[in-house]
Amino acid sequence: MRRKTREIKIGGVKVGGNAPVSVQSMTNTNTADIAATLAQIKALEAAGCEIIRVAVPDMDAAKALGPIRKHIDIPLIADIHFDWRLALASLDAGVDGLRLNPGNIGSKERIGTVVKAAKDRGVPIRIGVNAGSLEKDILSRYGHPTAEALVESAMRHIAMLEDLDFRDIKISLKASSVPLTIESYRLLADKVDYPFHIGITEAGTIFSGTIKSSVGLGILLAEGIGDTLRVSLTGDPVDEARVGWEILKSLELRKRGINIISCPTCGRIKLDSITIAAEVEKRLSHITEPVNVAVMGCVVNGPGEAGEADVGIAGGDGVGLIYVKGKPVKKVKEEEIVEALIEEVSKVIEGRGK
Repeated sequence: MRRKTREIKIGGVKVGGNAPVSVQSMTNTNTADIAATLAQIKALEAAGCEIIRVAVPDMDAAKALGPIRKHIDIPLIADIHFDWRLALASLDAGVDGLRLNPGNIGSKERIGTVVKAAKDRGVPIRIGVNAGSLEKDILSRYGHPTAEALVESAMRHIAMLEDLDFRDIKISLKASSVPLTIESYRLLADKVDYPFHIGITEAGTIFSGTIKSSVGLGILLAEGIGDTLRVSLTGDPVDEARVGWEILKSLELRKRGINIISCPTCGRIKLDSITIAAEVEKRLSHITEPVNVAVMGCVVNGPGEAGEADVGIAGGDGVGLIYVKGKPVKKVKEEEIVEALIEEVSKVIEGRGK
């Protein structure tokens, strides 16, 4: 069962409540380079990114936010640390959300000024607690980052905002350790009803980071914890959005694009299903309509899986039987399978629009 949380709104995207779990990412361009940042955001939008965050380390970056916001179709979040003036400048530029920790942007008066400005504009704030940047007093008390330490830091920042009568909040508790991240979110889930932004921070490269993120986020989501997510990878942010969607699709929480069902291969296969599956996935990667496509290489599980998919192939000796909506429609040679599958997928999508 999904954890019950209050709903907030980031631009046009609802987070929490009954809203679907949203996918977000963060640019790795110099935010002040408007052209480069816009190009990356557009690529992320095409990959299904629903909320985008940009770093705002200085006033040049803050000044770029206005032009960036005008040319994108998804909500824009400004990531702020230490300087309260950057938060105000970001709000003036029209951002849809702030990511900051109230305690690290200055005095109580400055915190109050930022929070009032956010409240006046209806802009939510994400409290982002990271294991690598806990407050010194909390770290000295616990000795090292623990779930209790991360939760104490979050509760401290939550109290700062609540004391200012601000509750348009979402929270993240991130660590590079999967068990620590899971334990932290579980612990905080029993204390507050604010929506959670979930992620495994500094997860690593595309290979290892995808595995860590899939395990950690998969466990949390399966327990009903998580309202929006970011997969943090060392690489192209577009891969973060793609992996995020695959995690949600694997748990059947969201549907988008092609879902490839393909056999792991064994000594029974009579087709080069490895090459076929890879080519089909590549050729159909632009599709946003949800379609299940099965690429099966033998007669054991092939007919069953292909028959359950929207479009599928059950392989034989150098040939394949094409299935559409559970029914075999034609037999094709191995070298014709990719084109035949793509053709039938196109027909399925066209048929849905009629």
